[in-house]
Amino acid sequence: MAMAGSVRIMLHWSDVGELRRFEEAIRALGNDTSRKVLARAVNRTGEMARTKVRRALTKQTGLKRKVIVAAVKTNRSDWEDLTFSLYSTGGDVSLKFFEPKETDEGVRAKPFNRSTVFPATFLRGGEWPGGRGALLAGGHAFFRAGTKRLPIERARSGVIIPAEMVKDATAEAFTSTAATVLPKRVEHEIKRVTKGVVS
Repeated sequence: MAMAGSVRIMLHWSDVGELRRFEEAIRALGNDTSRKVLARAVNRTGEMARTKVRRALTKQTGLKRKVIVAAVKTNRSDWEDLTFSLYSTGGDVSLKFFEPKETDEGVRAKPFNRSTVFPATFLRGGEWPGGRGALLAGGHAFFRAGTKRLPIERARSGVIIPAEMVKDATAEAFTSTAATVLPKRVEHEIKRVTKGVVS
């Protein structure tokens, strides 16, 4: 059974303690200008974090980068809400997306970037090995749900993208980028808008 899930990771300018040293300069800019400055800084930092998250999540899950790019969505900061977020929904990813190959023992695939055999799973119909037919359902792997030939169910990898986003190297990529880059981007934007007078 595929378990559906949803998760969101967020970057807010006030989450980073080092930004306190910029508070006086931010207040001096006035409300509209300061929010514009902070929105730009949050978005630029978020974009850098997103690049690192995609890279880490690709390696962590074993999925192709284009799958990760399609699965992880972005909400950018604006004047009203100074938050940049990455979010994803979905459940247990099919083995189809992990380079599956049929073997004597079952389908071999690479979820989590580890070559793993899933016993009693198959990609094709017919007798093994010489009587095998075409791929079933466009390359999805299946297993029998009971002792008879039917019904069959789609085999899953154990990879759930929303769950992987908030742990291990992927979570670290997001939080470490926010902590190190956001203060520098705020400082850069303040200097930029005041032409170096306020920093």
